[in-house]
Amino acid sequence: MRIVRYTTAGNGEPAYGVVDGDGDAAAVDRLEGAPYDGLRRTGDRTPLAEVTLLAPVDPSKVVAFGRNYAEHAKELGNEVPEIPIVFLKPSTSVIGPGAEVAYPALTSDLHYEGELAVVIGRRCKAVDAADVPGVVFGYTVANDLTMRDIQKSEGQWTRGKGFDGACPLGPWVETEIDPSALSLRSTVNGELRQDGTTADMLRDVAECVSWVSQAMTLLPGDVVLTGTPAGVGSLQRGDDIEVTIEGIGTLATRITG
Repeated sequence: MRIVRYTTAGNGEPAYGVVDGDGDAAAVDRLEGAPYDGLRRTGDRTPLAEVTLLAPVDPSKVVAFGRNYAEHAKELGNEVPEIPIVFLKPSTSVIGPGAEVAYPALTSDLHYEGELAVVIGRRCKAVDAADVPGVVFGYTVANDLTMRDIQKSEGQWTRGKGFDGACPLGPWVETEIDPSALSLRSTVNGELRQDGTTADMLRDVAECVSWVSQAMTLLPGDVVLTGTPAGVGSLQRGDDIEVTIEGIGTLATRITG
């Protein structure tokens, strides 16, 4: 099931909805309230082509894993960490599908990082790995935009990965998918740059969510980013980036001046 967050031309107030159908027949059925405590359909339907998609969740926080793919760690000259590297991206970094990101003035080396994003469905703390499926609402596509020079020079990653617009998410949350072996591909201006699979994650979804939850309470709508496969690289003004994850969809972002 595909869950979106959206606005319409006649109503600028964000709403959640369920996408029914495909292609020209796809429509959004508006939900009453948030979807985490049950899907309450209203029957108020709008063609998908006529809505503006927002980030599919409005998280209190985005918790991200670094170097969770061995080949990605290697391509940047880093060792695979014995203890997971975890960092936060603020809620102000989150933007939706099709959004534009202004090239940050602070950097001369902006990178893309396509990632599988886990959406939490209920409040939880200290979750055992075996119980993680019970707290996951679904999955979406993320682009962990990174000011690589800032990240390297400052030693910690908050500014390098937490700037406004640094966390595109979308186009929707897919609630019925097995995340263990999904194709993940990123293109820049149509050229394939990343071609990986979630099967290569060093720590799988259950391990990632469980690890984070030992330290902090996760709330409905919070997002856990699971790392990026090899193939990351620099972006320029005017570039169009698309990240596609099998069974979920494609997240498009444009870098502007």
